[in-house]
Order: sequence, then C-alpha cells, then structure tokens
Amino acid sequence: MNDTPTADTPEDLREDQAPEVEETSADSHSNGGDRLQRLEEEGDFAADYLEELMDIADLDGDIDIDVDGDRASVEIRGADELTALNEPKGELLEALQELTRLAVQARTGQRSRLMLDIGGFRANHRSELEELAEKAVEQAKNGTIPVPLRPMNPFERKVVHDVAKRAGLRSESDGEGGTRHVVIYPHD
Repeated sequence: MNDTPTADTPEDLREDQAPEVEETSADSHSNGGDRLQRLEEEGDFAADYLEELMDIADLDGDIDIDVDGDRASVEIRGADELTALNEPKGELLEALQELTRLAVQARTGQRSRLMLDIGGFRANHRSELEELAEKAVEQAKNGTIPVPLRPMNPFERKVVHDVAKRAGLRSESDGEGGTRHVVIYPHD
C-alpha cells in the first residue's frame, strides 16, 4: 500500500492535499520570484477582501500577510469579536477561508490554496492535533492493530498524516463526509 495519504474526494482537494499540476512550458521558464510575487499578490487580494468584509460587519482587527511554503498565508489579529465567534471549532474560520479563496480566484482566475487564520486559532489547533496524533502514533507503534481517530476536516487529517509520516508509519483517511477520519497503522 501507499505510505502517502491520497485525496479521494473533492472535500480533500479543498485543503492541504491539492493535486499536483503539471508544469506548462511557460511555467517552467518562470522563476521562484514569479511564484513568490503571485503568492504575495494572492495575499494582498485576500487582505483587501477581508478588510472590506470586516468594514461591512464593523469589526476591528489587523491583517498580516505572509507566504508559507507554496501558499499565501493571511492572519486576522486583534479581532476579539471574530475570534470569539470562531470558537470552539473554527467553523467561521473554515467558511471565511473558503469565501476568501473564491474571492482571490475571481480576481486571479487561478485556484487559491490560501490559508487563513483568526487570532492564532489554526496554529493552536495544529499543536493540539499534533499532540493527539503523536499519542496515536505511540499507540500504533506499541500495538498490533490500526488506531482510528475521531472524524476530522481535511486540514486536521493532513496534520495527522504528516505526524504519522514523520514517525515512519502509514496512515490513511477512511469514511465519507462527516465521518471521514484518519487511521494510523502499526509497522507492517
């Protein structure tokens, strides 16, 4: 079996498991500076969109733009009302991220893999997920049966897959829709 998790559904493709796209001859002639400029532009478009939304909703907050690897990264900081609305599960974050990606796509004509964070929620959540995944990895390493985790969204599953891979274990996503979860397998 394959050690790398695969994106089986359109839901998986929305997050961190976007399919690889073959380079065209025009892409192969562009350099890293062009890619960086494109990602910075995505971040700027996202920030403009989010600032407009926050103005309409009369919400305060600052927007930080960065490039993280192969994607634009935008964080809304100091937006206490928005942060409170996002707790405890980050559903507002997921919805705003999807809307922002669509707004960026409308401006650029390209699918965006932009990551949004609100008040450090995603970063904190990632740390919690990594701890959960590390416990499951230890359980799998010390046992003989696969270790299933709770249902997770695509971002959460990606974090768990990454932890399992770093530990040298195989993991797969299983289930559909709201029951989709990660299973970590002991050494073969």
